[in-house]
Amino acid sequence: MTENRKKEKLVIIGGGPAGLSAAIYAARAGLDPVVINGPEPGGQITTTSELENYPGFPGGIGGFDLMQKVTEQALSFDARLEYEIVEKVDFKKREFLIDTDMTNYQAEAVIIATGAEPRMLGLDRENELRGSGISYCATCDGAFFRNKEIAIVGGGDTALWEATFLTKFASKVYLLHRRDEFRGTKILGDRVKANEKIEILWNTEIKELTGENKLSGINVENNKTNEAYHIDLSGVFIAIGHKPRSGLFKDFIDIDQGGYIITDAKQQTSLAGVYAAGDVQDDVYRQVITAAASGAKAAMQIEKYFASVE
Repeated sequence: MTENRKKEKLVIIGGGPAGLSAAIYAARAGLDPVVINGPEPGGQITTTSELENYPGFPGGIGGFDLMQKVTEQALSFDARLEYEIVEKVDFKKREFLIDTDMTNYQAEAVIIATGAEPRMLGLDRENELRGSGISYCATCDGAFFRNKEIAIVGGGDTALWEATFLTKFASKVYLLHRRDEFRGTKILGDRVKANEKIEILWNTEIKELTGENKLSGINVENNKTNEAYHIDLSGVFIAIGHKPRSGLFKDFIDIDQGGYIITDAKQQTSLAGVYAAGDVQDDVYRQVITAAASGAKAAMQIEKYFASVE
């Protein structure tokens, strides 16, 4: 850790719905927050083409458009947004140290809102073929597979929504789920089952990715019958959940077995002055609206925290 640090009252790590909502509340309270946006400004939601369940938008709104509006609102209250990536933190002392790829900060309080990242299947060559047939974002890459046969892996809300979305481009979508029923909501499951372009493969898992420099197909196996076979296709979209981006903080605050930061009902972590909000601490809801709410709560508690230590 180097000296010559920028001293800040409040540093918010993460610029998704939780972090930016925290910034709005903190800025309005006069806490002069700085938001370190990280590798995914706006958060995961920016890759979602349409939100149907966010209040105030009866016709729906794109995730990118929503976060643009939230960003503008945060800036209107003079929150400062820095497009940097946190590389190291040291929370051993009350003056919290945060090092990014560009700047070294010293903060009196911190809100961690680093979100989560897609889980991988763990297959050989999965990372090698990422961007060459393997994708973790249907809205980012779906258009590249126009009139092609593709597959999506998963059984939760994200997989169900993305399977339907991908039928806008693909000629056929195989939906592979390792169980015999979906984990997602009934309305999304019913849409998938009614879509003629989607073929559901229950109890099915990918065993191998085929193709040299580019994905050409998958070898799969039914985990009930042990039937193994090959499917020729051009792309595989993986939607099996996310893992919280909490690794930087594990030596300083309590984290559960799933990697989620443990907080109380007021977003307080196990360390005074450090709060967490959004998907990095929420293993239940993981919605834009709940992330935003938790960010607001964290900022409101930070204001009370400062009042108690001053």
